[in-house]
Amino acid sequence: MRLLYSLLTYLIAPLAFLVQLGRGFRDRAYWDRAGERFGFGPGLSGPTLWVHAVSVGEVRAAAILVPRLKERWPLLPIVVTTTTPTGARQVRELLADRVTHCYLPFDLPGAVGRFLDRVQPRAGIVMETEIWPVLFRECSRRGIPLTIASARLSPRSAPRYRWFLGALRDVFAGDITVAAQTAVDAERYLSIGANPARTQVAGNLKFDLDVSAEIRAAGRALRDQIGNARPVWIAGSTRDGEEAVLLEAHRQVRESQPAALLILVPRHPQRFADVKALLAHRGVSFVTRSSSSPVAPDTTVLLVDTLGELLLFYASADVALVGGTLVPIGGHNLLEPAALGLPVLTGPYVFNAPDVAHALLDAGAAIEVRSEGDVAAVVTRLLGDAAERKHRGEAGMGVLAGNRGAVERIVQLVAARMP
Repeated sequence: MRLLYSLLTYLIAPLAFLVQLGRGFRDRAYWDRAGERFGFGPGLSGPTLWVHAVSVGEVRAAAILVPRLKERWPLLPIVVTTTTPTGARQVRELLADRVTHCYLPFDLPGAVGRFLDRVQPRAGIVMETEIWPVLFRECSRRGIPLTIASARLSPRSAPRYRWFLGALRDVFAGDITVAAQTAVDAERYLSIGANPARTQVAGNLKFDLDVSAEIRAAGRALRDQIGNARPVWIAGSTRDGEEAVLLEAHRQVRESQPAALLILVPRHPQRFADVKALLAHRGVSFVTRSSSSPVAPDTTVLLVDTLGELLLFYASADVALVGGTLVPIGGHNLLEPAALGLPVLTGPYVFNAPDVAHALLDAGAAIEVRSEGDVAAVVTRLLGDAAERKHRGEAGMGVLAGNRGAVERIVQLVAARMP
């Protein structure tokens, strides 16, 4: 079966590379450092600590962990890999010169070998749900310990992994520690072959989010520019199919709150143009963040078509809706607005992190909405009730405070296996 997997990856890799090149016509960043997809690139001087974060959400989680890693191993350079240019941009925005970024190669023996030769990791930390058989086996062969940090598996993913990894059998045979988010995630990892002796519940890194005073101050300054007298709500990390719902909800909100402003933050940069076209088609008065145009009193939507500023815009709003929850994507990070003391709206699709959603809903920090009518009614009520906003925001911060500690537990697990 291992031979069949290798054969399939050799057959699929050229197609995947062509897909990357094709995406480059919309986003030229896909053409950057193309050789890294096959393990080529400049070598690094000396050993490193390697963190893999596939894309945006995982990079944000890694950004919570990296400062503690640097504190624990101040002389060990940190390399962060992603698979998407969007993730690479997030690395630049959130971690800047504290780390070195490169792309993770395709899961081919030669590419993986060249990558590990270049990076020379003393240990690897893989964020959440990234399992690559060739990479894991080569790390095992070289004696590189791996930790799957903040590990999670959805109910939909687990059966596929169970079949796939069951056929390969030895993917978890090396020094691989699973630091699961919840007991349910730990059980799912055990069901796909994880070593029981090296699988434990360490918690969700995202609960350890600590919003800096600089972000909070910048959010207040941005709100001063928008207008403190205006009610402001934000829809963050929105996905295809959600913007139309939110724009209709905003139209209804403005019937009773005519000064209300919606800050709209699409998840992926390749969709910025489509969302801008939707706003123009609907005749909405809007400005884009990239234009640096002022938000005038008659502006009804601020479209954030830049990257790395979501926390800043959460910090400038009164109410937040988190995208990927109104359509069956599974939801994005509900804890970011909660960490800023905002009441949180979420759709019904939260299967990416159901424990987080249930904790916030049970505490009264979040409210579930299912339609534009639901969104409009809840946003209108919250924008008009500062006391309810304060109560729900404090409940959200309480949920985070009661679930912290994953960072330290993961650092200790890495340290225990560091050669």
